[in-house]
Amino acid sequence: MKLTKSDVTLNERDSLQDILESEKQLMSLYTTALFEGSTKSLRKNFSANLLSVAENQYLIFTQMSSRGYYEPKPAVKEMIDQANQTFKKQKKSLKSNV
Repeated sequence: MKLTKSDVTLNERDSLQDILESEKQLMSLYTTALFEGSTKSLRKNFSANLLSVAENQYLIFTQMSSRGYYEPKPAVKEMIDQANQTFKKQKKSLKSNV
């Protein structure tokens, strides 16, 4: 089967989604690198790169959101309260293990 250009070309939404996922992966990698950095100058460099990638990710998110491609669900108070309770229990558990 021969592929045509339309078979391998991403549309705008797919392209933006791919870029967004790539930026999220970069953020994860830079975060890990920042934690593992052994010198102040290296950590400063990773931190600057992380902030730059975070800004790029936000710009892509706003573009996707303005086009209706990315619509986060609104926070529901019950879900927020449940998450708070879960983290409070975890925090208490961690303190009791120390």
